[in-house]
Amino acid sequence: MKNLGIRFLLTTVCIALAFVVNAEAQSRPRRVKPPDTLLGPEPKSPPATDRNAPLLDVKPATPVGSAPVSLDTNHAYQLLQQKQYAAATKEARQIAAADPNNSEAWKIAGFSEFYLKQFEDASSDLQKALDLQRAAHHEDPHTVDALAESYVLAEKFDRALPLLVVATTRSATPPDASFLYYRGLAETKLGKNTDAEKSFNAAIKANPKDAVSLYYLGRFAFERKNFDAAIAMLNRATTSDSRLIEAWRLLTYSYLNRAGTGSGAPADADYLAAVRTGESLVKFRSDEDSIMLYAQALIGAKQYARAATVLEPVIAKPEVKGATLYLSGFAQTQAKNYPKAVAALERAAQKTPNDVNIYRILGYDYEVSKQYAKALGAYEKGLQLAPGDPDFKESAERVRPFAK
Repeated sequence: MKNLGIRFLLTTVCIALAFVVNAEAQSRPRRVKPPDTLLGPEPKSPPATDRNAPLLDVKPATPVGSAPVSLDTNHAYQLLQQKQYAAATKEARQIAAADPNNSEAWKIAGFSEFYLKQFEDASSDLQKALDLQRAAHHEDPHTVDALAESYVLAEKFDRALPLLVVATTRSATPPDASFLYYRGLAETKLGKNTDAEKSFNAAIKANPKDAVSLYYLGRFAFERKNFDAAIAMLNRATTSDSRLIEAWRLLTYSYLNRAGTGSGAPADADYLAAVRTGESLVKFRSDEDSIMLYAQALIGAKQYARAATVLEPVIAKPEVKGATLYLSGFAQTQAKNYPKAVAALERAAQKTPNDVNIYRILGYDYEVSKQYAKALGAYEKGLQLAPGDPDFKESAERVRPFAK
């Protein structure tokens, strides 16, 4: 079974690399509040809270002129201060409709929509406010910041990035850690990873507990296969925010990959560390992929029976993935529970009939169970999928005389 173990580790590495490719597509922008509270949209952040700082420079204005509605923004501003955001939006928009050049009305509407999490509308109205401010040669930094954040949360990263550069390079004040994170996120989404890494490093310099910036730095290190650096950053990320599921997941992969490139006591220690991080992962997310990763760590630590037990509730479900059934069969085989191994692998073969690894282990399990005809069939199926594989050839010839 030594060869099976090696192949399993190689499969683990491939799955880890696939995770990194998919992580970018699955991630969502996060609204953050200094110094270390993670905020943002479902499903990867805790409940949002207000950011009051940008409102410091929202000033009511009484433009000269008359119109069918009052152009005085004082009342709309009061509604905003009282957190009556819907009412503030309505009144500010009425003023802006009557006087499209009233930057304060657009600004109040934009801030109100921002707090209502209507980021598309907020970015549109704040952009109008900023355009008017720039035309009057009076750019308001709070409008810039709120607009940048609205664009990030609306996932318009190309529009956000120029504003974030402005927000993080002002000479008068040191950059805010949350906006350095936003800048790094936008640069990551736009494929500017070198710039993003600089931004995330600046973010953790400003706020060493910025968990998401630490996560991204760990991810960049993982992609470079610098597992030592990845583990260091991801441990800091999970210490700063124990709820950061992506960090627990990637930390487990990092330990598994480092273990797979090492040997002896250091590798054994990394497998045990992967078990610990896998346990933390499934506490927060007990879906099939997370449990499968945890089981991989247990198998790496040679805790085969425990891995099989962890997988049992998952493989009992009819919608279970073939890869999970394969992993269960592998664990049961290593635990020498051949009947359960055969049952799992037969189902795996039905789900993913072209996975050559299934027939390698299934043939072995049939053979040790003295089901030689079935063993021959499994080996021959594997040989069809991998005609040049010497193991399948040798195994098929070995059991052929006993098959009836």
